[in-house]
Amino acid sequence: MRGVRFAPVILAGGSGTRFWPRSRRARAKQVLALDGERTMIQQTLERLLPVADAGDVWVITNSLLDEVIAAQLPEVPRAQILSEPAARNTAPACGLAAFLLERMAPDTVIGIFPSDHVVKDPERFAEAIRAGVALAAAGENIVVLGVRPTRAETGYGYIELGAEGDAQAGQAAGLKARMVRRFTEKPQRARAEEFLAAGNYAWNSGIFLWSARTLAGAFREHCPGMVTQLETIAAAYGTAEFARVFAEVYPQCENISVDYAILEPRSGKGEGRSGIYCLPAEFGWNDLGSWAALHEHHMSQPEYCEKLDANVVQAASDVIIEAKGNYVFAPGLAVALVGVDNLVIVQTEDALLITTRDQCQEVGKVVKKLNDSGRNELT
Repeated sequence: MRGVRFAPVILAGGSGTRFWPRSRRARAKQVLALDGERTMIQQTLERLLPVADAGDVWVITNSLLDEVIAAQLPEVPRAQILSEPAARNTAPACGLAAFLLERMAPDTVIGIFPSDHVVKDPERFAEAIRAGVALAAAGENIVVLGVRPTRAETGYGYIELGAEGDAQAGQAAGLKARMVRRFTEKPQRARAEEFLAAGNYAWNSGIFLWSARTLAGAFREHCPGMVTQLETIAAAYGTAEFARVFAEVYPQCENISVDYAILEPRSGKGEGRSGIYCLPAEFGWNDLGSWAALHEHHMSQPEYCEKLDANVVQAASDVIIEAKGNYVFAPGLAVALVGVDNLVIVQTEDALLITTRDQCQEVGKVVKKLNDSGRNELT
């Protein structure tokens, strides 16, 4: 990475509805300590600091979380913690970073990082990022980190891998860069099973690397309808008019993910012509997208991995009788589990969730129903 400026962009605007009732609009999962004592966004920054200066980090979030995030990440310049005036998915957020940094230093390599992932091996993570930055800086290349799939997961996007790339950046870190043939977003179960069986697919980690110039150019090619808005906002950054322009113009951007807006159409050019490479994310990655995913993550930790009953109980004390595979969060309480399997039980001061690990992806529907019935104090 010598001589290459690297600017990580942490996306932290989500509401984390699948982690209700712990996650709420004003304390979404990225600002919660779901895994250890540090919050998810603090852990995200910590693993980036070996490869980037905190002064080069940007965070894109919302007005409900920006002050909390600023307090949790005092190393990041406050002017680089931006609050979206409207939720517009990942493409406008990535595009905004691209056009801002293109004006400042167009050769800067931008890294896009979700704020709610878990990484077991930070050193291996840093090696992969260094390799990806070098590859992204070597031309008009787009780099995505792909995770070897372990199950037919329908909640992740998939990357079809082609031939090994000839870029030396990946090889230098002992990582084999592969050309990308195609992106597929969140397939149905049958198709996910086909991908798993094929052996040449990876999960899309949501971690991308590209130069500001390359990403801005991709927006001009594939999303011309957003370019005027994003360039207008970027031009106002650093002026007294920025807040007004941001608030008025950003909501006009299309509500679309960067996967659909940029990666799928770019990969449609065909292997070898799209300039998209995949590096393996071999650093113990987990996208904590649900209570079941958190249970799975805990079960991989040394204190849990040898437990035959596979129960994860976070409480003052517990009594477990013929119960297995349960996740319980009830701080300060004594918990007894008797003859129940694969439950998720989460208690907060004002709410109690009871579901199963198989159904916990549906927890977001609870939040929608509460909002529809006017119970906003619970969301």
